[in-house]
Amino acid sequence: MNASAWLTPKRLLAVSVVVAMVTIVLKTLAWYVTDSVGLLSDAMESLVNLASAIFGLVMVTIATRPADDDHPYGHHKAEYFSSGFEGVLIIAAALGIIWAASHRLFDPQPVQQLGWGLSLSIASSALNGLLAWVMFRAAREHRSIALEADARHLVSDVWTSAGVVVGLVLVHFSGWLWLDALVAIGVALNILREGVHLMWRSAQGLMDEALEPETRAVIDQTLSTFAGEHGADTPIRFDHVSTRKSAQRSFVDLHMHVPADCTLGHAAELRNRLERMLMQAVPGLRATIQLLPTDVEAHFDDPKDPS
Repeated sequence: MNASAWLTPKRLLAVSVVVAMVTIVLKTLAWYVTDSVGLLSDAMESLVNLASAIFGLVMVTIATRPADDDHPYGHHKAEYFSSGFEGVLIIAAALGIIWAASHRLFDPQPVQQLGWGLSLSIASSALNGLLAWVMFRAAREHRSIALEADARHLVSDVWTSAGVVVGLVLVHFSGWLWLDALVAIGVALNILREGVHLMWRSAQGLMDEALEPETRAVIDQTLSTFAGEHGADTPIRFDHVSTRKSAQRSFVDLHMHVPADCTLGHAAELRNRLERMLMQAVPGLRATIQLLPTDVEAHFDDPKDPS
C-alpha cells in the first residue's frame, strides 16, 4: 500500500494525540526538574496540542461522513471548526503563558538541573518536528485544513521549545534569571500570532472563500481549451463562473452556452466531457454546469435580493 494513501488525516490526528501525550510527560518532567517558567510555558502548549488533536480527530471523522438528507453537500466544513477551535486554544495558551511569565519577570528564580531539562525538551521537539513534517505533506495531498492546522501548531510548539532552550542557555551563561521569563513571553507572543492566523483561515473557509488564483487559472485554461477543441462544429462559450472551497472539496458553478439547434443528447455529452476534464485538471473538484442556448442569458443580480 502507498504510504501517502495510508497516512490519512484521521490516522495522523490519532498519532498526534499519542505524540501529544508523550510530549506532555517529557515537558512536564523538564519543568519539574528545572523549575523554569519557560519550560512550564512549553508544557502548557503541549496540553493545547492534546486538546486540539482530539477535537481535530472528531471533526475529521465527521467530515468524512457521506452526504445525507440534512447535509446534501456533505460534512466537509466540519474541518474548519477544528481549525478555529485550535486557534482559540492557542490564543488561550499564549495568554496563560504571558500571565505566568509576567510574575516571574519581577521575581526571577534560579534554574535547577538544566542539562536534564534541556535534554527532555529537545527530545520532545524532535518528535513534534518529525510529525509536523509528515502532516504538512499529507495535508497538501488530502487538502485537509484540520491536518494543516495541527501541523502548524506543532511547528509553533517546536519554535517554542527552541526559544526556551536558547533562553535557558543564556540564563546559564549570563546569570540573568529574568531572561527565563522574558523568553517565555516572547514565545507566547509568537504562538498568539499563529492562533490568530488559524482563526482567520477558519472564518474564511466558513464564508465560502473562492479558490486560490492559481486553481482558478487552471479552471479558466481548461474551459478555454475545451471551447477551442469544439469551436469548429459547436461554438461554445462560458459565463457566470464562480468557485468556492469547502475543506477537502473544491466547487465550480458555471453556464455553458451551446447553439440553440444543438440536440439535448449532444449538449449533455459535451457537458459530461467538460466535467471530466475539469475534475482531471483540479483533483477533488465538483463541477455544476448549467446548459443554455447561445442567445439566452441568465441573470442573478436582483437588486431586491439582500444577499
